[in-house]
Amino acid sequence: MESDLRFFRRRANEEMAAAQRAVTEAARARRLVLADAFLQRLKAVEACVVSSQLDASLVAERPVFPWAAAE
Repeated sequence: MESDLRFFRRRANEEMAAAQRAVTEAARARRLVLADAFLQRLKAVEACVVSSQLDASLVAERPVFPWAAAE
């Protein structure tokens, strides 16, 4: 199964390529709107991933059990 990051990145690239191939200005504008929507979703997912990685790194530095720090 494709990850959200990969999907949104792929779809944004596909829409930008389609915008370059568009015949009319209206079609180009629609494709760019779609590309922007996928890029915004990509940024949101990336922010969540970074946030969860930061949270995990903070938790990993502290012992789970208070008595484990005494050893």
